[in-house]
Amino acid sequence: MSTRTVFADWLLPQPGAGAQECVAIAIDRGRISRISDGDQKRLPSGIDKRRRLVLPALSNAHDHARVARNSAMGGFDKPLESWLFRLALIPAADPWLCSAVSFGRSALGGVGSIMIHYTRIQGLTDFSTEVGQVVKALADVGLRGAFAVQCRDRNPIVYGPHDALLASLSPASRAALEKRYSRPPMPARDQVALVDAIAREYETDTLCVQYGPAAVQWCSDELLRLIADRSAATGRRVHMHLLETKYQRAWADREYPQGIVRYLDDIGLLSPRLSLAHCVWARPEEYALIAERGATIVVNTSSNLAIRSGRAALDQMLAAGCRVAMGMDGVALDEDEDALREMRLNYALNKGAGFQVGMSPAALQSFATTNGRFALDGCTTGGRIEPGGDADLLSLDLDQLSSDLIEPDVPAMELLLARAGKCHVRDVIVAGQDVVHDGKLVKIDLPALEAELLARLRREISTTADLRTAMPELERVLADRLMTHGGCC
Repeated sequence: MSTRTVFADWLLPQPGAGAQECVAIAIDRGRISRISDGDQKRLPSGIDKRRRLVLPALSNAHDHARVARNSAMGGFDKPLESWLFRLALIPAADPWLCSAVSFGRSALGGVGSIMIHYTRIQGLTDFSTEVGQVVKALADVGLRGAFAVQCRDRNPIVYGPHDALLASLSPASRAALEKRYSRPPMPARDQVALVDAIAREYETDTLCVQYGPAAVQWCSDELLRLIADRSAATGRRVHMHLLETKYQRAWADREYPQGIVRYLDDIGLLSPRLSLAHCVWARPEEYALIAERGATIVVNTSSNLAIRSGRAALDQMLAAGCRVAMGMDGVALDEDEDALREMRLNYALNKGAGFQVGMSPAALQSFATTNGRFALDGCTTGGRIEPGGDADLLSLDLDQLSSDLIEPDVPAMELLLARAGKCHVRDVIVAGQDVVHDGKLVKIDLPALEAELLARLRREISTTADLRTAMPELERVLADRLMTHGGCC
């Protein structure tokens, strides 16, 4: 429908704004046209009068459209450096099916926009066709998004030369790794040109294509400089990982004695067009430089806890003036894509002790909405419910949220911070269209797709049997070398 009205018993319209009671939000062609009095007593007959708490739809500013949860693939409690190899145990599957399942789960958790850093290529077709299927899945679910095309051309196995590690493995284990990781990379210029070609073919009003360098440790200086130059020339945004683990920090300190963030600045990559996932092991002076240049940090707290990377100092980032957004990285706290719980977890860990404030509720709202939307497409008005803005709304069941209240006037924000989760999600609306309605996805049958995908993955599990057999030895050797040599194997 081109026009509609959404009623809110309580509205949290944007970061720092007070809650509004009993409002009607008029939507016209995907945008909010008016916000006015919506007194329940005067609602038209036939309107659902169950009470709602409405806020901007949440933004997941770092994800990979993965479908297999950590524990389902034997990856629970594994450090990133071995966990990455576990991803290769997942058989290749239809990219539309994988993506639709991932996006559907995210929408049910309260997400209206999502970053797809596409680092897991299924490889069943040519790359452009595969991207088209992922983009179609995003549209079929109904989310807004960004697609960061992975660029990578060095260190396919470890941080630095991998000959010594391979030599320490048995012939079978070595063969399993070489089979998957020994292919020569595409030339740097061709990778950058590919991103531009993907953008010409697939970019729309609701999908932003970005350069997606995997990380400094996985990209040559030539590749990063080309991306920096091309981004500056075209205005195209860039999304990448940075300093996720202590081993990456140790490697970076050896390779870039001037400082890895200073290096990114020196080559022209550090700008408002850049978003940096993780930054768990960044330092205060690096926060200051990131803030000065206007780049965005995307914190992925649950993911970092799950794969033993540590915890980003979000409160210190905020104190340094950084723009910080929320990411989920496909690894939510309970492996359930609950973006509301992720938001509350970040607040609980960073709000401060006693009367000291490390993260305010307003900063949390920016973190979960406006800053994430900016990282996705550079929009400076996203994540706000106001006339003229995008009609991207999240509606929660206020009756369920407030069912046990003794004090009747508990502020809506306090209820949100105390207990909101995906179980309270009633509706997700993106560009004025229903994505989730009454707690169910509108456009896809997620349970059926999940069952189909799981059956396919189980059926093809034998295709990765060689690497599965090699994993215990690989993890043992990898741990020994990383513990002995830090970030170099």
